Amino acid sequence: MEEEQSFLDICGGSLTLQRRYYSPSCREFCLSSPPLSLRSLTAVTCTVWLAAYGFFTLCENSMILSAAIFITLLGLLGYLHFVKIDQEALLIIDSLGIQMTSSYASGKESTTFIEMDKVKDIVINEAIYMKVIYYLCILLKDPVEPHGISQVVPVFQSAKPRLDCLIEVYRSCQEILAHQKATSTSP
Repeated sequence: MEEEQSFLDICGGSLTLQRRYYSPSCREFCLSSPPLSLRSLTAVTCTVWLAAYGFFTLCENSMILSAAIFITLLGLLGYLHFVKIDQEALLIIDSLGIQMTSSYASGKESTTFIEMDKVKDIVINEAIYMKVIYYLCILLKDPVEPHGISQVVPVFQSAKPRLDCLIEVYRSCQEILAHQKATSTSP
């Protein structure tokens, strides 16, 4: 079963949350941001090239125009490949673990997997970032101290959804964690 709902990020931009229910013990949450705007891309490119043309008319050096074109293209490729994340996904399976995937605008994907026996809990945390923002994070168990936390792993770092979206994901994750604890303690 798949559901789709629209939310806002902390800056007021639109986000789409897709929820996929594979079974009572397996769910996936995909947060998608709008694709790169051709209008903003064209505006930045034209601004850089017009500034380079202005310098060219002052200096009469064609290397300035060539450098501007080259730097703009390299900057765009770098932005698409390393910065612009189109989709972030969280797949949680109670018997295996949690997989977080980031899909970049260039098609590159980055995946992180956390085994379920290392997960202590999933919580909504707050931080001060010019204002109070909320983020979902996974608390990892400390292997030395059983009641301690060794690491906090933030989820949906690029999308930065607002609290209402995080609550939806949090409740569903807590259901799976409760199901996992119930099945692991039953004989």
